Amino acid sequence: MLISDASALGVSKLAAEAVAGRTTVLELRHQPIAAVISYTELTELRELRRDLLDLCLVLAREATTTVPPVALDDVISALGFTREQIEAMPDPA
Repeated sequence: MLISDASALGVSKLAAEAVAGRTTVLELRHQPIAAVISYTELTELRELRRDLLDLCLVLAREATTTVPPVALDDVISALGFTREQIEAMPDPA
């Protein structure tokens, strides 16, 4: 939708359309420059982007790690403890 058409339509109508799940792409000189979406969709997109970045980091680490992972119980044992001893320790907080 051209900016001039969106202006004539009004912010309230654009907002109502977005809340109803319809995205409006705003254009200037027939080039997309912005989109009107609901706040719910914006929040979901941001969460998805964050999740995707986390996934990329995990995959990159997996692809570049040559050392096999160490089990937590093995680490605890190497430090001279048992899981039960660790769980019985008072919470420092």
